[in-house]
Amino acid sequence: MPYFYNTSDDIAAMLQAIGVGSIDDLFACVPDELRLKRPLNVPPALSEMELAQHLADLAAKNSHIGQKVCFLGGGAYDHFVPAVVDALAGRGEFYTSYTPYQPEVSQGNLQVMFEYQTLICELTGMDVSNASLYDGGSAAAEGVLLAMNVTGRHKKVVVAESVHPHYREILQTYFASIGAHLVTVPTPGGIVNTSELAAVVDQETACVLLQHPNFFGCLENVAAIAKIAHEAGALLVQSFDPISLGLLKRPGDLGADVAVAEGQSLGTPLLYGGPYLGIMACKEQFVRRMPGRIAGQTVDRRGRRCWVLTLQTREQHIRREKATSNICTNQGLFALRAAIYLAQMGPQGLRETAELCLRKAHYARQQLTAGRRLSLAFDQPTFKEFVIRDSDGRAGELLAQATDAGYLAGIPLGQWYPKLADCFLVCVTEKRTKAEIDGLAEVLAARQEGGVLRPNRRRATTSI
Repeated sequence: MPYFYNTSDDIAAMLQAIGVGSIDDLFACVPDELRLKRPLNVPPALSEMELAQHLADLAAKNSHIGQKVCFLGGGAYDHFVPAVVDALAGRGEFYTSYTPYQPEVSQGNLQVMFEYQTLICELTGMDVSNASLYDGGSAAAEGVLLAMNVTGRHKKVVVAESVHPHYREILQTYFASIGAHLVTVPTPGGIVNTSELAAVVDQETACVLLQHPNFFGCLENVAAIAKIAHEAGALLVQSFDPISLGLLKRPGDLGADVAVAEGQSLGTPLLYGGPYLGIMACKEQFVRRMPGRIAGQTVDRRGRRCWVLTLQTREQHIRREKATSNICTNQGLFALRAAIYLAQMGPQGLRETAELCLRKAHYARQQLTAGRRLSLAFDQPTFKEFVIRDSDGRAGELLAQATDAGYLAGIPLGQWYPKLADCFLVCVTEKRTKAEIDGLAEVLAARQEGGVLRPNRRRATTSI
């Protein structure tokens, strides 16, 4: 929003309205020992014209996916957004009420929530969806808390190391105040070893948290892990990639009790990294433990179809001790974008998008590992992401050189996985062309051999 400064007359009018004579009087309640005795250490004030230029100079230092070819993933993806998403989501009726907290939500917003929930249930194979949550990480944490409340087990949760590291950090933050123990199962081979998982899942385990496809892009044995969890009386919370469900089995079909996801890939651009859209769905018997709110469909006294808030368990709406969560009720604007995207794509469009991601990612795997230096870190089936290992151990340097050549080539993994310090995560969506993939392979090959290539911006839509 624009910034409009206050004039001297504005300030005087506000001070008069609140009954004080000056700004110093306004802050008279602050004890003297707590007040700063010197001027703030900030640069001199700028004029509006100077400030606008300064901000433009700062913004120009950023590079974006319109300037470079993006192979970044790890939870935020460069997928194609159909024009209809912006056209409809940008309507004033929706855009000005993008996060409708109030109980008296308009019929239009309630219908959007209901349609979104219906689409998410169809997408996941689950019975019930809420109207969305804050983002994928908080949705994973809320799924775990739901499982703890359902099972009555509050001491232990088992999580795979292949789950997004940010999601695991969020869980650690939650657990620090409730005394629960988070048991992490190592995944040195890229996926969970079911025997090792079974050894730590016991009668105190509330749930197993699994990601499929996982953070490394590998496909987990979800059905086998669901069986292990259920035999111990625990639930399975599965984090999923919405686009992958164009090809892969749905969480509900694999035995998951709760399905959670980051919904950014459903019609939302990257937007500086989020937050985006938290997706959460579950079996019907857990509905009263669902955080957030649920919109339902009914008829009014004249027999006309209408929508209501069927359930809202946020502490702002009910007694705190009965609330399931104090988290953001819903991301209304992003849920709307996801609903428009899914309705526009349909089952066939989603399948075609998933197939393009799969084919192009596998082509990229072959091209990037054709030389002597780079290889696949894991010998596992993948969807659209995969991990590349640099035998020279200079993955960060290689990625920096690729950036200089016009390619955002991947995410270094050493910051979360010290044993993978020589590795980086590559993502290939339906937007990447054969020319772009070949260009990245050429750049990395030249860097491996010590050569130099000029920035490559070939954006031809050659098919794979």
